[in-house]
Amino acid sequence: MSDQPKTRKPSRQQVYTLLVQIGRKAGDGLPDGATGAALIIYASGVDEAEAVRETVAILKQADTAPLDVTGYGTLPEREAQGHEIAAEERALMQRALDENAVIVAQMTPFFDEETGPH
Repeated sequence: MSDQPKTRKPSRQQVYTLLVQIGRKAGDGLPDGATGAALIIYASGVDEAEAVRETVAILKQADTAPLDVTGYGTLPEREAQGHEIAAEERALMQRALDENAVIVAQMTPFFDEETGPH
């Protein structure tokens, strides 16, 4: 037996930035009069497909109705595209990685132009 400490295998998890559009569903927690919402989400996964699957599953468990998911890639991919990424955003991404989590960073409700927010 070796007295070498076990080295932790590097995680293959990465954090992906996702934009998720959700529709209305009873108990979804959206404001009265909202027709849906856009969510900016940081989700960990070994690839973007896994991050999307996990995100959709969690959103469904949370009584929301995910309609569409757009992936914006990992932090290095976004930086390569010239995206400016604030320290707060980086901290949430790191938390998603550390906790192997799906984190909703921002929610913007949509309102019908005629009714607007109440």
